[in-house]
This record gives sequence, structure tokens and C-alpha cells, in this order.
Amino acid sequence: MLSLPLPFQKTGVRKLLILLFHIGAIVFSFVDAFALRFDLRIPAEYWSVIVTLLPIVVLIKLPVFWLMGLAEGWWRYVSMPDLLQIFKANIAASVALVLYVVFFHSYEGLPRSVVLLDFLLCFSIMIGVRVATRILREQFALNSKGYNSRHKSVLIVGSGTVAQTIVREIRENPKLDKAVLGYIDNDIRRQGKVFYGVPVMGTQDDLEKICTRHGVDMVVVAQSSVTPRDLREIATSCKRHGIACKILPTLGDIIDGRVSMEQCRSVCLEDLLGRSPIRLDVREINAYLHGKSILVTGAAGSIGSEICRQVANFDPAQLILFENAETPLFHLENELREKFPRLSLLPSLSDIRDMERVSAVFSRYKPQVVFHAAAYKHVPMSEVNPVEVVKNNVFGTRNIVDASLAGGVEHFVLISTDKAVNPTNIMGATKRVAELYVQNLPRSGETRAVTVRFGNVLGSHGSVIPTFREQILRGGPVTVTHPEITRFFMTIPEAVQLVLQAGCMGQGGEIFLLDMGDPVKIVCLAEEMIRLSGRKPYEEIEIVFTGLRPGEKLYEELLISGEGVKATRHEKIRILEAACFSEQWLRDETALLLQATHEADVERVVALLKELVPEYCNHSATGILDEGNPSTRSANFNLAARKNPDSPV
Repeated sequence: MLSLPLPFQKTGVRKLLILLFHIGAIVFSFVDAFALRFDLRIPAEYWSVIVTLLPIVVLIKLPVFWLMGLAEGWWRYVSMPDLLQIFKANIAASVALVLYVVFFHSYEGLPRSVVLLDFLLCFSIMIGVRVATRILREQFALNSKGYNSRHKSVLIVGSGTVAQTIVREIRENPKLDKAVLGYIDNDIRRQGKVFYGVPVMGTQDDLEKICTRHGVDMVVVAQSSVTPRDLREIATSCKRHGIACKILPTLGDIIDGRVSMEQCRSVCLEDLLGRSPIRLDVREINAYLHGKSILVTGAAGSIGSEICRQVANFDPAQLILFENAETPLFHLENELREKFPRLSLLPSLSDIRDMERVSAVFSRYKPQVVFHAAAYKHVPMSEVNPVEVVKNNVFGTRNIVDASLAGGVEHFVLISTDKAVNPTNIMGATKRVAELYVQNLPRSGETRAVTVRFGNVLGSHGSVIPTFREQILRGGPVTVTHPEITRFFMTIPEAVQLVLQAGCMGQGGEIFLLDMGDPVKIVCLAEEMIRLSGRKPYEEIEIVFTGLRPGEKLYEELLISGEGVKATRHEKIRILEAACFSEQWLRDETALLLQATHEADVERVVALLKELVPEYCNHSATGILDEGNPSTRSANFNLAARKNPDSPV
């Protein structure tokens, strides 16, 4: 005799039980509807109606329930969509019954209220049994996993869907020896409410009081429920009281949208400084990257490598990695080949300062989109090597721009920096010259050339974050140049997302700027990194102020006088209206600058930079310039005069 596998046997038994339950619910509901109609005393003349109609009711309702999927699904996981489907199925079955009675039989003695009562009873029974099954199974599971005996020591920030999912995960995970005490939520309407069996106990202002009173040892933050500023306050409070603070990423950051405590991690610096995720127009980005030949200069750098990773997701025809550092290029190529085996990768060991090499690469590979991320970026190093920085940042950019124009590149994006605004150092001044070149020269061709300007990038090579991390690992001290120094920060993926979006938004000549939020004090950054490492600032790890370095500002700025700000269709991106300058004047001035670099005439190089960028004010003799003080800023330059090539700028 043929024997079905055990899973099929279990499925068959389960469906048989569901069938019998549905038949019982239909019979009970129909008979009880008559009983309720007549105060539990059904008149004798109606029993014949019941006996005659009951088989027909079963034959009508049962197929409807079956066809609408009520035999499927697990009752222990019943949810609102399941209840809605049960409601629809009962409506459809009751309508079918009424149509049958009206068109095929005449039961004038059938009270209309019986049909309504039958619907309500059948619907209630089917929902009630399923909900009761879920409640009993969950309580049994909680008892079997010892949840009810666990210490309620977890407090959840937020009480929305993600927070409730955390509660469910903690309940169902036997590996977690904890239980949830409650939620805290700043929404006044949620105060005192109970969600998933857990109460909302107060707002974030009550955090310390609740933790102290109830012995909380872990605070879990649903990331979408708080702002970075709130998160900083929560993390600081938890550190002060020795409470573990964990954060659950947003649903979009978790594969398949499933939330699990396995993704719960400690709060990191990016959480405290970050902003809401950037909304990308993926379709628009795909339209100008998919199937195109794309070249990235500085491909192995912090920004360049992330551009390569994100561009690879849009399936370009080929990706040209233009980089002069051999070892980083080697590692990047291996990484991309492993992650994107079908991608056509072309590593080019090249220098943007070598015009012949640049022309050869553009002529051979014919890129259609160029992201120019190659640049010297370290301010102190630039101050003592100004000639080389000018060669790289100014003339390297000029080589790439000119090659892009000559090769008919469709989109060109320059990566710039907020240090180009009212620069006080060689690096900032050279990046401003590069901006001017990109803003004005491409207007004579078909290339859409734009600039993306952003602040400091978290975790980039040689930036403050890795430096602080190394100093903390060594036991300190952590060195900060000035107690009042501030900077704008953003993450590398955030910066690159802006770059990709700007590349398809620009028409040519624009400077795109990200809404970077509030500037951050570097000393606060150092203190928070020390706390996140589990140490106490000034006690276990000392913070030492070393004084501003040559060319360094106290406060970075985002706008130059004369740059009007316009909104774009992207809520986090703004366009700076750039002034038009004389193309011939720019070429003449850069030609003089090139001659000065060939002669290694540092004084002449600096003087010409000041002619090109009149707002450039190099550091004082003491090496300190307070850019936040208007008295120390250079005068704003006259835009009208700069448009005229004969103007004595």
C-alpha cells in the first residue's frame, strides 16, 4: 500500500480538521442565528426551514471559504490581513446564500435578521478560534522558553512596528535571557498604551528615572524612532549609568526587510552624527549609468572606491579604474571582480598630471561618464608642498576636463570640498580653482559638467576618525587642535549617493551641495569616541589641544558670497548658482600658474592663486585664523569684475 510522506500526512490531517471546523462553525452559526432571533426559543414552524436550508448553507459557504484560502495559513500566526480575508469570505458566502434564497427558493418565513446574525456569528467564531489558538500557542511557547521567568531589564526606545517586532523577537528567542520592561516614546498619544503586551512607560525625558527605578540593563533603540541628536543623548545617558545601548538598523538596511535581534548592534559614531537616509531616484541614475562606459579618477581612494562599488550595481558596460597608486588599485580590482564577476573592469595605472596618458586612456576607452575624485586633500601636507598640490588639483583637473570635452563625455562630476569656500590653505584654494574651471569651460561644449561639494567624510583615509581610533587604542592622548574647532561630517556612502544623483541632475556648471545638518565640534567627537570605546574622557583617556595647524580654519563654510542657493527636486540637495567668468581669462591665468609651477616659484604660485581666488586668505604668522570672526575674513570679491577679462583683479 502506497504511504504518503509524513509532511503530506500531517498536511492532510490538518486540512481535514479545518474542514470539520468550518462545517461545525457554519452549522452552529446558522442554528444559533435562529435561536438569537427568537430569544433562544425557536418556534416549531421554523425547524423545517432550518433542516431544509442547513445542507444548502453548508454547500454554499464551504466552497467559498475554501476558494478564498481559509484552509491555508497557520493559525498561530494569524494577523490583520488574515482577519480581513475571513471578513471578505464571510461577506461573499452570505451574499451567495441570499442570492440562492431569492432566485431558487421562496422562504418567505425566513427572517432577514437571521442572515445578518448568521454572518456575524460565523465571522466571530472563525476569528475567535484562530486568535485563541495564537494566544494559547504563544503563552505555551513563552512558558516553555522561560520568558515569563526572565528579568524584565530591556527598555525599547520607540513603540512603532519595528519596536513591536523587537518585542516579538525577544519573546521568541530562547537564547536571550531577558524580557522587555516597556517602551519609551515621545508621542504623547501613545503614553499609557499597551502594544504587544508591553506598556509605553514615558518619554525620552523619563529614560534615566525608568532605568534607575526598574534596574534596566539594556536600552534598544529602533533607529527610525529617534534623531541623531536624541540618539546622542540616549547613548550618553546609558554610558553614564553603565547601561548597554543597542541600535536596530532601519528595515531598509536589513535583507528582505526582516527585523531580528541578530542585527542589533552597539551604537556607533555614524549613528550619532548621521542623518535620515538619502532618497535616491534609482531609475534616473540607472538611465545615465546603465550600459555606459564609466571612468573614475582616484578610483582606489575613499570616495573613488565607493563610487566604483555603487556604480557597479547599475551594470555599466565597462568601469575604468583610473588610479596612480598601484597597491590600492590592485586590491580594489580584486574586490570588484569578486563582487561583480560579470562586470567589465579596466584598471588603468595612470596619473592625472600626465596629459599624454590621460589622452591615451580617453581615446582608447571612450568614457561616457567621468567621476573625478583624484586630489591631494591633506591641509598640513599641502601647505609645505604647494607646487605639487597645484599640479595635481588644478592641472590634473584641467587635464581630465579637457580630455572629457575633447572625447565628448556626456556627464562629468568633480568631487570638491567645503574647504574651497573662503579658503585659508593651499588645498582649499586649488579645489576652488578646479571648481571655477569645471563651472565655466564646459559651457562651450556638450559635456554636462557639475561639481559636488561636501564636508569631511567619516572614516576616509587619514581623516580625524581613524586618527582618533588609533590614539584611543594606544591609550591616548587624543589630540585636538582647538577646543572650538567644528566641522561638517557625512558618511562615505552618503557622499557617493549625492555624487550619483547630482551626475544626472546637472545641466552644466552647477555646484551641488548636500544638506549636511549641523556642524560638529571635534572635541565632542573625540569625547564620544572615547565613551563608545568604553573609556572615560579626561580620566582614562586624556584629550590634548595642540593648536591650529597652518592653513586650518576654526569653522568651515558652505557658501561663497555671490552663490545663490536654489532648491532641487531632491529634498536634501541644493544648487549653488555660479557666476559666469571669462573662459579666456581663466585659461590665461592658469597658463601663468602652470609656468610658475614649472619654475617651482612658490611665491608666484601663491600670488597667482590669490588672483584666481581673491577670497583666499592664507594663514597668519601664528598659524591661526578664526574664520568665524568676520574681521579676519578676506573681503568678498567683485563678481562683476571677474566676468571681465580686462578687469584688474
